[in-house]
Amino acid sequence: MTADLRRVTVTSHVDPGDGRRALRADVSAGLAERPRRLPPKWFYDEIGSELFDQITRVSEYYPTEAERAALAAAAADLVVLSGADTVVELGSGSSDKTTTVLDAFAAAGRLQRYVPFDVSESALRAAADVLAQRYPEVQVDGVVGDFDHDLGAIPDGGSRLLLFLGGTVGNYPPAPRRVLLDSIAATLDPGDHLVLGTDLVKDPARLVAAYDDAQGVTAAFNRNVLHVINRELDADFDVDAFEHVARWNPQAEWIEMWLRSTVAQRVTIRDLGEVHDFAAGDEILTEVSAKFRPAGIAAELAASGFALVSTWTDPAGDFAITLSRRTS
Repeated sequence: MTADLRRVTVTSHVDPGDGRRALRADVSAGLAERPRRLPPKWFYDEIGSELFDQITRVSEYYPTEAERAALAAAAADLVVLSGADTVVELGSGSSDKTTTVLDAFAAAGRLQRYVPFDVSESALRAAADVLAQRYPEVQVDGVVGDFDHDLGAIPDGGSRLLLFLGGTVGNYPPAPRRVLLDSIAATLDPGDHLVLGTDLVKDPARLVAAYDDAQGVTAAFNRNVLHVINRELDADFDVDAFEHVARWNPQAEWIEMWLRSTVAQRVTIRDLGEVHDFAAGDEILTEVSAKFRPAGIAAELAASGFALVSTWTDPAGDFAITLSRRTS
């Protein structure tokens, strides 16, 4: 069956210069902080995205398949419990795991519209075309935007189920996470639903291994942010002189990824007109990945105006899929 391409739209809310301005601001501000830090979103150029895809296939990295299994357990119930006819997804990417949910809605005759939301227009357009073929009767309305700024561009209409998967919410520390969840709540109408994917607290040794695989793929992914800065901001980081460090923070209950300079080096970022000196052992924080407990998830959702409906996990209990309803 051939999809009606009139049922596919893609609208962009990203100015071509926005990304460069944001990168400049984030690098300048982050390297001025102590400890130094860089936001994880800058991992994901074409090379970084390919490296992350490789990470999801290494033996130590359990979250991708654990979430897929949890979604499979939840999918049919999500249709019934949400009563939705429109599925929205933040950070949709290839929408690969999402088909588990979309298939359940389509099989029940409930799926009228899918709204993928992603910062990458090329990835979104490619996914939208594939999904239009898979669900030819469904309206696919892609939105290109940054979910820290552009959630207001998500279209109204229908009874909506918003998916925020991949454990991405864990990349936000508590205060920014509250801001994000409040923004998601403001995007939804009372009675709409949110599906949140969260990695759960477990043995720290297993967690660290998932972010420091023996093949070194995560290390290459982490260092790639320096390649991005070198290329985009005319910098001269000695990338090979930074080692990847992953460690568990038991107080915050999150994994931290760092880049540690193994030598003393002076870095010039010509596009910013900045010079930064690193001593051997100096570190840059590049990512936190919070792990959650069920009671904590429910409390954070309630604080942002959501009522817990149900929770599912994969068979091993590694990853949670939580359904909540926007209450007010």
